[in-house]
Amino acid sequence: MTNPPLTEQIAERVERLLVRHEELRRTNELLAQQVQALTHERDSLKSRLMAARARVDALIDRLPAAAAVLPADQADGGKEGAPT
Repeated sequence: MTNPPLTEQIAERVERLLVRHEELRRTNELLAQQVQALTHERDSLKSRLMAARARVDALIDRLPAAAAVLPADQADGGKEGAPT
């Protein structure tokens, strides 16, 4: 059994490296697409979260005004002045 000439060994190795390079390039492209999709999803979720926070803050801002409208005995749950 004889070893192939050095040039053939080098040529085979170069071919394997080229195949591996192409696989890694495709993998990198797919990962870049996933990063882009996840970045878009994250930005969308952050936007929805900010909108929800704004709605909750607006509701919280309305709470003191609603509590001030209640009579004093209802505002504290009717406990003040109740017999013990």
